[in-house]
Amino acid sequence: MSTRAAPPALWITEADVAAVLDMHAAISAVERALQAEASGAAQNLLKTYVEWGSGGTLHALGGALAGKGVVGSKTWAHTAGGATPLLVLFDAASGALCAVVEAFALGQLRTGATSGVATRWLAAEDARTFAMIGSGKQAMAQIAAVLAVRPRCAARVFSPTTAHREAVVARVHEVFGVDASPAASLDEAIDGAAIVTLATRARAPFLHAEGLARGAHVNAIGAITPDRAELAGDVFGRCGVVAADSVPAVQQLSREFREYYGSRDWAAVVPLGNVIAGAPRRGPDTDLTLFKAMGAGIADVALGAEVLERAERAGRGRPVDQPVPAEINWRPVGAASSGPLR
Repeated sequence: MSTRAAPPALWITEADVAAVLDMHAAISAVERALQAEASGAAQNLLKTYVEWGSGGTLHALGGALAGKGVVGSKTWAHTAGGATPLLVLFDAASGALCAVVEAFALGQLRTGATSGVATRWLAAEDARTFAMIGSGKQAMAQIAAVLAVRPRCAARVFSPTTAHREAVVARVHEVFGVDASPAASLDEAIDGAAIVTLATRARAPFLHAEGLARGAHVNAIGAITPDRAELAGDVFGRCGVVAADSVPAVQQLSREFREYYGSRDWAAVVPLGNVIAGAPRRGPDTDLTLFKAMGAGIADVALGAEVLERAERAGRGRPVDQPVPAEINWRPVGAASSGPLR
């Protein structure tokens, strides 16, 4: 196990994350973490969440990455007013605080990078057409991830609002300089596409098997709570490989998977780390492959550790004050506060 230097712990901002980490590095870090998990060298803290009010959700996930000498957890509250995710990293040997990382940009990189890893191992090597379904905050990271591993792909973008999909296309042209076009419908976007990524907030399944080209790879990242769904059940029937970043999270939180598999053999759903390790893989006769992203805490910790190392080298981040813990002056109920209780 690697050991870290002593404090100071760092507070690492969104700007710091964006400055030190790009998609290629993020994909490599996530891939190493998933390989470590598959070999037993890393442990994943299963994602959990609670709901309240009209759609508010509180999330927590994390993991232990022994090779980096760090453990950590990420938490955030998703509300109509927004979210403020934070990743907290601790030294695995001493329990000392290593860093607090503002994790909105890191989360986008993690989700994109995980799809990038899945696409690298499951999509056809000669993929040339990519359909991005959804134009929200995840869209650009997902496009960046696919282009990082399949750089010759032309992108089609569909979402129900014309202005939104056109804005994403314009941004793709500006940032990546690749061929991209808006699609007027879902069917137009996925027609013949070798890679299809879903990043929506849909509450009912909309992607059916009949629209997908033979040999396509699907990244499904949008429906991560039981009230949401993107995949129709007939998609599963055509899949030669079904992988997830966290199989337990899929079993617990994915309505699509629970409705399809039910009492079927869940062994058909494999961890993405197992795919990287060698089995199963796409074969010459494989029809569809499917990757379901629920959010794996070990991937967040891996990116956080990578960001921390790079921030320290670059002199970024600010020290977090860590006062020495004070003795607690316990008193009986109703006792006067004249002095410490011994």
